[in-house]
Amino acid sequence: MSETRFTTTLSRSEETGSGVLLTLPSEASAKLPSRGTAMVEGTLNGRPFRGVLEPDGKGSHWFVVNAALLEAARAELGDSVVLVFGPSKEWLEPKVPAGLMDSLILDPEAQAIWSDITPSARWDWVRWIGSAKQAETRQRRVESVCSRLKSGKRRPCCFDRNQCTLTEPEK
Repeated sequence: MSETRFTTTLSRSEETGSGVLLTLPSEASAKLPSRGTAMVEGTLNGRPFRGVLEPDGKGSHWFVVNAALLEAARAELGDSVVLVFGPSKEWLEPKVPAGLMDSLILDPEAQAIWSDITPSARWDWVRWIGSAKQAETRQRRVESVCSRLKSGKRRPCCFDRNQCTLTEPEK
């Protein structure tokens, strides 16, 4: 995949709560190597970033622009911004939900397997947990990760990697 460049407007979405969202135009999203998540690096208004583009469930991708990047890019909600990006060879580590982190700490065998799987696989587990619409379902998924890892599962089963999975605003 070569470098992709476009201008878009920063918006807000129900899925992101108070987060600022950058949505890729469908032409830019079509150039990604995956309909699922894609790790990219590039610039936003000339300021460097690395991040994961998430599928939006509508055939495109987006990411929540954190406060530090907004400040560095001198941008805010409603502004037009220039995004230039290409694929990144290295995946960032996902933000592990507290409940899952607690479970892994209490189960050294599962924690060792978690450490052995790829960052991309860890993203799939975190996204699988986050894709549940109800808190009870998310909790059941958190509780099942350790036993699934220990049974040989390196990724969640039957998980549509192309779906939008953000159910809570990022902090």
